[in-house]
Amino acid sequence: MRFQLLGPLSITDGRDVVVLPPAKPTSLLAALLVRPGEVVPTDRLRQAVWGEEQPATAKAALQSCVLRLRRLFAKYDIEEQSVVAVAGGYRLPADADTLDLLHFRHLMSEAAGAGESELPLLRTALGLWQGPLLANVPSELLHRDEVPRLVEERLRVLERICEIQLARGRCREVLVDLWEATRAHPQHEGLAAQLMRALYRAGRQIEALAEYRRIKAHLRDELGVDPGAELQSLELAILRGDEPRGPAPEATSIVLTPHAAPAASVAPAAPMASAAGDAVAADDPAVRHGRTAAAGSVPSDGGLPPPGPARPPGPDHPPRPRLPLVPGFTGRTRETADLVSHLRGDGRREGRVDGAPVIAVVSGGPGMGKTALALHAARLVADRYPAGGVLLPLTGPDGTPRPAAEAAAELRSLLPSGASPGSCLVILDDVVHPDQVRGLLDVTGCGAVVVVTSRMNLAALVATHGPAVLQLGALSPQESHTLLTSVLGHERVAAEVTAARTLTDLCGHVPLALRIVAARLLTRPKLRLADYAAWLRRDLPTRLALPDDPRMSVPLALDGALGRLPAPLADAHLRLARLNGRITAPDAAAALRVPETHAEELLERLLDTGLLDEDQPGTLRMNALFRAHALHRAARSGDFPPQAVVATARHALPSGAG
Repeated sequence: MRFQLLGPLSITDGRDVVVLPPAKPTSLLAALLVRPGEVVPTDRLRQAVWGEEQPATAKAALQSCVLRLRRLFAKYDIEEQSVVAVAGGYRLPADADTLDLLHFRHLMSEAAGAGESELPLLRTALGLWQGPLLANVPSELLHRDEVPRLVEERLRVLERICEIQLARGRCREVLVDLWEATRAHPQHEGLAAQLMRALYRAGRQIEALAEYRRIKAHLRDELGVDPGAELQSLELAILRGDEPRGPAPEATSIVLTPHAAPAASVAPAAPMASAAGDAVAADDPAVRHGRTAAAGSVPSDGGLPPPGPARPPGPDHPPRPRLPLVPGFTGRTRETADLVSHLRGDGRREGRVDGAPVIAVVSGGPGMGKTALALHAARLVADRYPAGGVLLPLTGPDGTPRPAAEAAAELRSLLPSGASPGSCLVILDDVVHPDQVRGLLDVTGCGAVVVVTSRMNLAALVATHGPAVLQLGALSPQESHTLLTSVLGHERVAAEVTAARTLTDLCGHVPLALRIVAARLLTRPKLRLADYAAWLRRDLPTRLALPDDPRMSVPLALDGALGRLPAPLADAHLRLARLNGRITAPDAAAALRVPETHAEELLERLLDTGLLDEDQPGTLRMNALFRAHALHRAARSGDFPPQAVVATARHALPSGAG
């Protein structure tokens, strides 16, 4: 078992990850782990758990928290790492095998002076960071004193990676990382200087000078100071057309001390997409763009101008591309097991043609977590694919399929060169038509292992290539409850069991909606679940959206799904919402005023898009949340009177949710 501190605090056995709830024992554990092996004084531990306003019984309460931690360790069979009471405080033994922070520092030490091996070691180290640091730890002291110190360690590694890349002439490759890093840390002059050099060397002098103006304005507005001598000299060199020079790679080797002084100006880490090889992911819309609701969002291109043409793989490309991480993945136990078994080759037909591709199709309606499941399963079988994994979106931001030549070129640029057949896992995300997959199988090579996610069932691909098929519907009520509990903590959910059930019902047990609800509640710790459910119910599903990221929006996701459909099919979906949620062909024919055979065809096509589920043979079902959205959209378009929508929408909500 290993503790994961470099992200949400969690425990993992290498396959499953348990993200700890935001509670007092979690703060205590974090306070011990940020000082691994050291004696942490009881006064500091009490401050970490309760802050300045400690209860009169803080001493006894701390002992109670320690006992709860020990019971947690016993539950996960890690008693050998139990909290040790010593004179004046407590200590938690740890090493590089049991704590990711120490593994990170060990890799840093190993990378120093490692020559050609330095960059891969640094990438591996940075890949240990899995999102916003201690996001589930409700301790003001740790976020004030410890998080900036750890973030500084990460930034020094990121700077070193970028410096090596720049020294090797890989200016375009490093731009994405630097652009995102400078926006996450707008006053970091070292990263700004690297971005200016990369832009200038890529022939983008105007943008390099604009970057100087950005950080100059920020430093003046926020701190009342001008940029340092390095940035000023760099600006002058760019204006003159001179070659901007940076520190020599050998002169910037990283030496990390266990407790480097914190930098007061450094903000908590934001997830990075390329230098670490990892982006944080939540559900379909955010996963594809590398962000979670809680972590915030940026445009899918990170604010960069359009990239240059893709290049074939070569020695400049990372040897092992890594897939984004899905922190706190919950539910889908059976589906995960089935997909993992298929990707590991368990029970694969002995008669399969040698060199034929191994394909799995994960299908389901919008917001059902298809991409999240594919990424989660890929992480669980990472040992099976030594060349790493690749995630390739096959639709643009507007939902239209990407041009075949463009997708093929990007896939070639992402695949590691020299990898043996079947050693790299490829995820083709949001496929619209089977031909998109068939056209890329030649690019992936012999023995390719491909996971396809799609809102369509892709029956034609199933017919020709016989892949494993997983169809995702809504979560079960128990899985929805577990998801809320994993994010909000057992105490908060257990205190309002009925309200929590109402929330999951209002969400239709759709993962995207549940993640949005959980994110809102996590940022509003004093908001009662019942009050939030009442607010949500008054304008469902419009309020199932996060204001800081338009992609985390149920209405936009469902609008986008309908926008992909031919107009008659989208109109049929809206009209079928007026039924009671369970739909038969005769009912559909009456509602749509078409012959029953025509109605059956329309129902089949809607079933194929994931907007309907098969309840039983002859009876289909529309998810309550999808139905509520369709009724509201029909009202906006004037398809039928608003008062009829109001009355029907109430019946669309599950019992207990209205």
